[in-house]
Amino acid sequence: MEGHDNRHELYELIRVFFPNRGIEFVDEDKVFPDGLTIKSILMDRIDKNLAITRLYRGGDLIKESLVNIDDIHIEGYPTRKIIRNALKKSIYDCLIDEVEMDIPWGILTGIRPIKIVHEMMDRGLDEKEIEGILASEFRISRDKTQLMLDIASIQRRHIYPLDRDKYSFYIGIPFCPSRCSYCSFPAFAIGKDYDRVKNYVDTLVYEIQELKGIMEGKWLNTVYIGGGTPTSLRVEDLERIITTVKDTFKDDDIREFTVEAGRPDTLNDEMLGMLKSTGIDRISINPQTMNPRTLDRIGRYHDIKSTISSYQLAKDHGFDIINMDIIIGLPGESIQDVAHTLEEIESLDPDNLTVHTLALKRGSRLLNQGKDLSTSADDIRAMLELTEAKAADMKMFPYYLYRQKQILGNLENVGYSKLGKECIYNISMMEEKETVMGLGLGAVSKIYFPDEDRIERLPNFKDLGEYSRRIDELLLKKKNFIS
Repeated sequence: MEGHDNRHELYELIRVFFPNRGIEFVDEDKVFPDGLTIKSILMDRIDKNLAITRLYRGGDLIKESLVNIDDIHIEGYPTRKIIRNALKKSIYDCLIDEVEMDIPWGILTGIRPIKIVHEMMDRGLDEKEIEGILASEFRISRDKTQLMLDIASIQRRHIYPLDRDKYSFYIGIPFCPSRCSYCSFPAFAIGKDYDRVKNYVDTLVYEIQELKGIMEGKWLNTVYIGGGTPTSLRVEDLERIITTVKDTFKDDDIREFTVEAGRPDTLNDEMLGMLKSTGIDRISINPQTMNPRTLDRIGRYHDIKSTISSYQLAKDHGFDIINMDIIIGLPGESIQDVAHTLEEIESLDPDNLTVHTLALKRGSRLLNQGKDLSTSADDIRAMLELTEAKAADMKMFPYYLYRQKQILGNLENVGYSKLGKECIYNISMMEEKETVMGLGLGAVSKIYFPDEDRIERLPNFKDLGEYSRRIDELLLKKKNFIS
């Protein structure tokens, strides 16, 4: 690099082009005899400012790309972001023909692309202007641009007008019946030592109650109990958590209360009856796949029949909204396997469908064991297109989207919903226009400052013992953040 130090941003973009290759940054000005060498230059001249990328194979210059920074005009965009985008565009233009890949998200590497659309809409740009900017300045494909615009238009009904006094809860339950091979969350198999679960619930209940005073003068908008697998707790313990929230915040008009029921093997008549009787209006039942061999491969110890029976039992209990999660790109799965999963889910007719593209995260057993994850980018893309078509057949619309680092095919995760059944919490979490207080092990509070339109993060402890021992210290930090 010359004339700038945007190392992290360039690394993330280059990794999109070379996901399985080593990338090394060097300070000295040299060309390596083996492999490709990329030189990124920010040139500040009297007559023009340029972002230049030079690509070498061995010692030979094989391509050069120039972007005139002075020609970039994005209303309200700070200069530092324009420069960063120009450097990334220059690299993108230099590499796109060399690697012969389809990069539908262009130079975007962040996890919340819809925020860019909201920012432009907030500045008064119309859809045609936004389309032009996303194509020319971010190199985003037409279909992803349309997806972003469609999602933003649905979300704005839930985000605006902004209310600086509303906030949401994320309550983390870090326990599961067993640990799935793709999981990187701080979660523990429940096992036989239930005393630690009891201790955790005691601390969590205390944190919920103490948050009432900390959030005085504000109102609780939505609650999401996730994990882990919340329904892996004993019925009385999960009920205690839910009723603590309801009783402590009884004066607030909570618009939505979600429990991630997650794994079908944790659901029975008693659990679902308790959830319904305590006023839970939204649950998620997550098969991930409807193929038995894949379930065995990833360590999910339920069968397809239990997924179907759990779903039917939940419908019998009269839940307003049921979401189902699937993951595409799981080891050994073909396009036909994904098509089968979607057909099974269509027959159940859930209200929401959330499609995750497998991401290889540090801490997951799948990555650490070096499992074969050789699903091609073309197959992943075809799988994602299948889910989009099937969601449309089910009369669902995309309403939230996020991306992850190391996601297969450099694609995205998409939440689909029948009209009017969108999960407000998911929108709030992704678009970061309200405070979300994280409660429980490893949960992250995101404090929203509307005047500056910015978020500050405050993580909870990730160790069970530390969370319990230092809960008062944690609560004091939250109080200082809010006050």
